Amino acid sequence: MNKDFFIKQLDDILNDFNKIKSKAQYDDLSGNVSIEEISAVLTKAKAAISRIVGDNSEYYKDIEATLKRANIHEGNKLRHIAGIVSALRSDLENDYLKSFTDIIQSEVFSDYLEMANHLLNEGYKDPAAVLIGSTLEVHLRELCISNNIDIEVTNNKGNRSPKKADLMNADLAKANIYSSAYQKQIIAWLDLRNKAAHGKYSDYKVEEVSLMLQGIRQFILATK
Repeated sequence: MNKDFFIKQLDDILNDFNKIKSKAQYDDLSGNVSIEEISAVLTKAKAAISRIVGDNSEYYKDIEATLKRANIHEGNKLRHIAGIVSALRSDLENDYLKSFTDIIQSEVFSDYLEMANHLLNEGYKDPAAVLIGSTLEVHLRELCISNNIDIEVTNNKGNRSPKKADLMNADLAKANIYSSAYQKQIIAWLDLRNKAAHGKYSDYKVEEVSLMLQGIRQFILATK
């Protein structure tokens, strides 16, 4: 998850809320503030929380419940939702959104990469390249899941199948989960993994696998 990218979105919403609050004459944000201004911020907040943590999160459910309340002014709804946005921002900044599964997954990645490092040190560059590349693919899939990006595709017959790593990479970069520079580097890493998996052992050197290991380790740390 690109934490800074999402925190900026939440900060923009909180800034909009504070502007409305400073203009309003009353606690329910009425007076000198149009209902259109309030509605715009409510819509931005709902959309941002859906993008960041998904529609099944407690943050989103709380927003939905607040918006459905018929007995309070829209301004009071915005006050409550600004609190939800602020809570999400704090949890995001402090990495409280990571689940136990996320933590275990990162430990598994570390173990696999240590195993690949051991293989490299013993002179087995080819199985090391496959293992490193497979770890990368698993991480791309986990990034898609945590960012609500579909990990399956539907063919023209309506059948569903898992997305290939290159398509997940393209989708993640398009969603700004990481930069285009990372996207290009991942393409190169996947190409090296495919060469190893298909027996093209002379197409790459042990130094390239070593750099791949270092790069993917840094990439996982930067995006988990």
